[in-house]
Amino acid sequence: MYESLKTYSREFHLFIFAFDERSFQILNKLELNNVTVVSLGELETPELLEVKSIRSKGEYCWTCTPSTISYVLLKYHLPDCTYLDADLIFYSDPTVLIEEMIENQKSVLITEHRYSALAKIYEEKRAGRFCVQFVTFTQDKDSLRVLEKWRLQCIEWCYARHEEGKFGDQKYLDEWPLIYHNIQILNNMGGGVAPWNLQQYLFVEEGSSINGIVKRTKQAFKVVFFHFQYVKFNKRGFYDIGWYNIPRSVKRIFYVPYIKKIEEIEKRIRKQDINYQTVFTEFNTNGFKNMLKTGFKKIFGYNIMKISY
Repeated sequence: MYESLKTYSREFHLFIFAFDERSFQILNKLELNNVTVVSLGELETPELLEVKSIRSKGEYCWTCTPSTISYVLLKYHLPDCTYLDADLIFYSDPTVLIEEMIENQKSVLITEHRYSALAKIYEEKRAGRFCVQFVTFTQDKDSLRVLEKWRLQCIEWCYARHEEGKFGDQKYLDEWPLIYHNIQILNNMGGGVAPWNLQQYLFVEEGSSINGIVKRTKQAFKVVFFHFQYVKFNKRGFYDIGWYNIPRSVKRIFYVPYIKKIEEIEKRIRKQDINYQTVFTEFNTNGFKNMLKTGFKKIFGYNIMKISY
């Protein structure tokens, strides 16, 4: 994500929150330009520490999402701050997305999942209309009010389950356009291409750019970022890219270069730190349902990739 941002963004400063000491050390050794690495100890407040032991690692990361934004805005007094998921890759300058918010005189920017028809049936009810992947807040008092409420909500409840209309840090966003006047819902189709919505589009490579076309309306757009949700590294060089229907052309255009880049960066880190080891994700075989799903993936190779150089 950092390298793609460096390629396409005219001006940026990235604050990376390292959620363990090992990551903090490696990131500092890399000495990345335009980057500030923040340790977990710097971020954590008594409120966060109080709930840390009752959240899984993933749930605690979600719990901290609005706190990271608040930390940057309050400590560094910046005019605005955009939260980015680490598994995004940029294909053009994301400034155009934030400019949309400014042009519409709003102070908070959020992105929809824009589910494909099949994914919408199940996912929207569970995971919500909006995706916490690219969220911008400004120093405007109304913006900070939205952020502070979200921060407190996530500390109170943030779990990887659907419960009473809540899911992680994400379902809270569903009410924002209904109760706040300062919310910009991103209109740019290029912001937020992801496994759950790409079935609606056709993609064309044009030089260094990737353009999309909405199948139904023939509307054209330039891809700004792709969200590589779920990609897992299995042993023996195999990569599991999830359960959504991902066309072969999308694997070629997006996934193959992404995985190759990850492998390239890992080699670079290994040269700097001989103790660095790749963390592999084993197939989940807990319970009969997961055993069936794992068996299906292994037998049919569904969305299992191996990169050939």
